[in-house]
Amino acid sequence: MVHSGQRDLIDGARLSLVTLAHHQADNGQIAKFVRPPEDADFWYVGCIDATLWWLIALAALEREAPRAGQLRALRPSVERALAWLQAQEHPRLSLLTQNEASDWADIMPRTGFVLYTNALWYYVKRVFRLPRQRETLYHFNHLFFPFSRDIPEYRRLRLLTDYARDRAKQRDLYLSYVNFSFWGEEGDVFGNVLAILLGLATERRARGIVRALERVNIDRPWPARATCIPIRAGSREWREYMDRHQQNLVYQYHNGGSWPLIGGFWAIAQARYGDPGRARETLVRLARANAVNDWQFNEWFHGKTGAPCGMPGQSWSAASFLLAYEVVARKKL
Repeated sequence: MVHSGQRDLIDGARLSLVTLAHHQADNGQIAKFVRPPEDADFWYVGCIDATLWWLIALAALEREAPRAGQLRALRPSVERALAWLQAQEHPRLSLLTQNEASDWADIMPRTGFVLYTNALWYYVKRVFRLPRQRETLYHFNHLFFPFSRDIPEYRRLRLLTDYARDRAKQRDLYLSYVNFSFWGEEGDVFGNVLAILLGLATERRARGIVRALERVNIDRPWPARATCIPIRAGSREWREYMDRHQQNLVYQYHNGGSWPLIGGFWAIAQARYGDPGRARETLVRLARANAVNDWQFNEWFHGKTGAPCGMPGQSWSAASFLLAYEVVARKKL
């Protein structure tokens, strides 16, 4: 909405950010959902990325519409939000920690240090010029990609990485999360794509990640699947809550469903670190996905059948496509 250049959309984005600020928790956390006038939802075990995205969106608004002065007006809320995040940062690793199912993948078992969350945290640090950016970048790459020859200095980080270094089978992507003696290698597509777009990967690693995701056809049936390999019932990673409402079964929802939201970021990653021709193909297929059922802009699609699922009218599906169009077709942003 902010990048659209249209005043009504920019005003809508501004009002949304202000509404979220007005419902900010006393400790600084931003709610994942607000239904005015009173209902602010902070999820079951917290929602760490709502605060991250709120900060990112506010900074984007400031770049596009500085005359609004919204960042200055909301400075106390920004400071509380940053303090809340910093309180969850490991003091030595400079990475955020979190509970299970407490980010956008709200019924996935990612816990401890989570790839997606910390990619956003590094970007927030850059945008708001927070301290210890280099430490976050260094420990991010050692923890989530522990397969290089470079051994981390901090002994507790070495122990965390030793388990995955010795036993992980998937070595082409960043791990989706790392906890004490266990980790995720289902292939978090959104987390990996954000990591390379937000400047955490070297160009060589970014290109390798794009090739790895292309090999497993993550843009089929629609761009792009949330995971490379879905978590199956009875496996070590499976949780009982994933069966809630029969929603997060194999190739459904965050467990391998296809999300137009992710598809837009994936097309941008292909344009920057892969084949521009394939990026254009992804953009066309993403438009066709959004056009299903007379431009219904579905939340997600089944990762095998391609059937539309979830809620219709998803603004982030539309926004992700528009961002991808600016980069892939118009070569902007």
